[in-house]
Amino acid sequence: MNLAAIDIGGTTIKIATWKDGKLQNKHAVDTPKDLDTFYSVLTDEVNKIKEDTDIKGVAISAPGAVNQKTGIIGGTSALPYIHNFKIVDELEKRFELPVSMENDANSAALGELAEGAGKGSDSMAFFVIGTGIGGAIIINQKVWHGAHLFGGEFGYMGFDTESVSDLASPVAMANRYNERTGKKLDGKTVFALADEDDPVASDERQTLIHSLALAIYNVQQSFDPKKIVIGGGISNNPELIPLLNREIDHIQTQINPSSIKPEIVLCSLKSDANLRGAVANFEQTH
Repeated sequence: MNLAAIDIGGTTIKIATWKDGKLQNKHAVDTPKDLDTFYSVLTDEVNKIKEDTDIKGVAISAPGAVNQKTGIIGGTSALPYIHNFKIVDELEKRFELPVSMENDANSAALGELAEGAGKGSDSMAFFVIGTGIGGAIIINQKVWHGAHLFGGEFGYMGFDTESVSDLASPVAMANRYNERTGKKLDGKTVFALADEDDPVASDERQTLIHSLALAIYNVQQSFDPKKIVIGGGISNNPELIPLLNREIDHIQTQINPSSIKPEIVLCSLKSDANLRGAVANFEQTH
C-alpha cells in the first residue's frame, strides 16, 4: 500500500513517500506558525506526492495525546494550534484521503518494532530520553494507550517527591550540575566529565543512571516486555547501556537476585523511526 508519511515536529515537519515497502523522497519543511499555513503546507506536500504516486492514505506522527477514536489531539505541545478539535477529520477533507494519526513516541516505538531494534518482539517498552522522558508500551505488537492515553509516560513515574524526568533526563542532570558549580554546561559535556574524575559530574551522572535504571527495572517487573529500547539523543552515547546494565545488576542484587533482568537495546532507525511508525500505524488501523 502506497502512502504519504508525515512526522510533525515543533521545528520541522518531515515528509516521505511510502512506496514498495520503503520510505522514499524524504525531506523536511519548516513547521508553520499558524493553523491556516499548516493546512496549506501539508496539503501542498500531499498533492505533490499524489502527482507521482497513487497513494491510498496519509500516515501522520504528531506530538500530544492523540486520541485515535475521536481524531483529536489532547494535551499540550509546542504547536498549540493543532490541539483540541477534530484535526483528523479536517485533514481528511483537505487531502481527500484516509488519515491515520499517532503520538510521536508511540510512532517511534512502532517504527522500531517494524524494522528496528524491536523487530520480532511481541512486547516492548520504548524510552525516549530528551528534555524530559517519554515513551511507549507495546503489547501484542500494538500500542497500549491506557485508559487516559498515558500509556508509556514513564517520565511521570515518581521517586519520593521527584519524577523520573526530574532525575534521569540529561537536561535535568546538566541543570543540577550547573546549579552546584556555577557553570553553563550541557548534558553531553557533564556526562563526559564524569569520566574525567569531576566529582560533581560523577555524582549527577550517577543520579541519572540510577534513576533511569530503577525505572527500567520497575517496568520490566511490571509487565515483562521482551525488550526495552532506548531512544533520544543520549542513545548515541556508547557508555549508556554498560552503565545501565551495571546499575540494574546492583539493583537486582539488592531487591531480588532471581528477578528478570531487562534486555536493553538502543534504537536503530534514528530519524526515520516516526515516519516508519506512522506507516505501521496506518496499516494497523486501515
